[in-house]
Amino acid sequence: MRRAPAYGLMAAGLTLAACGPMPVEQAERQCYAQYAPKAPLTGEAGMGVTNEGFRSQMKVEVNLGVTAHGDPSKAYNACVYRKSGRMPTRPLYSY
Repeated sequence: MRRAPAYGLMAAGLTLAACGPMPVEQAERQCYAQYAPKAPLTGEAGMGVTNEGFRSQMKVEVNLGVTAHGDPSKAYNACVYRKSGRMPTRPLYSY
């Protein structure tokens, strides 16, 4: 019966370890995925005349890439610091 407190302490220790800071490299990867520059606006357009008359076709994909207000590099640095407790070893735009 004395094992129960030991197992409880071990479970509590593992739970607290999961809340601790992660390695800075892992934090950089996660934050880069969140704050990386996004693809620009794209689109396609087509017009033509067929036997059935005038035809037009348009396709537009909009990705504004706004994930942070202000400077994405500062948001990336803050994200890495928040997750790992250390400043990034690589800046956002070096990937």
